[in-house]
Amino acid sequence: MLLAALTEWIRGAADDIEMVAAVATWPELLTHEAFPVDVVLLDLDLKDNIPVSIKLQALKAAGVPTMLMSAYSDPNVVREALAAGAQGYIVKSENADMIVEAIRAAVRGDSFISEELDVALSQSTTGSPKLSAQERRVMALYGAGEPVKSVAFKLGISDETAKSYLKRIREKYRVAGYDVGTKVALRKRAILDGILLQND
Repeated sequence: MLLAALTEWIRGAADDIEMVAAVATWPELLTHEAFPVDVVLLDLDLKDNIPVSIKLQALKAAGVPTMLMSAYSDPNVVREALAAGAQGYIVKSENADMIVEAIRAAVRGDSFISEELDVALSQSTTGSPKLSAQERRVMALYGAGEPVKSVAFKLGISDETAKSYLKRIREKYRVAGYDVGTKVALRKRAILDGILLQND
């Protein structure tokens, strides 16, 4: 019922978005005749015991950007989702216009989180600087050991843009009183701030 309502909601909110598949389970998505699609709006709460990181890896391998949707807005859950490769994260209580905006952002290759979530993320780690969703993704990938070229490739940006993100991240942390000048220091800080999982 909720899936049908969401489908109609999005169809009614945007003429430029074509809903080609609305399925209730992960296997149904992968086997759907329209897959791979341009964007997947994935519910985090499918309760199928398949880690979201596995789903995100599979979708990334298929070249499909993923916007996660959940009833939860816990900052740690959001950070883990972004670090795992989600293009963005929206809460189910958002209005249709916000969901449509998120889908369009994913098509463009841009990261997206609502302003409300962005504020929650920035306030949840005492003393840590406020990073954009894309900066968090760069920090997560680089902190996990990826070279700059690989970070750039995975995020669909140039090497120079990836370097500028890293420079900005380091400057923000420096201003906040943290030295993340080395890759090891940046990784430790990313783990402490919940941007990178301990086992990544």
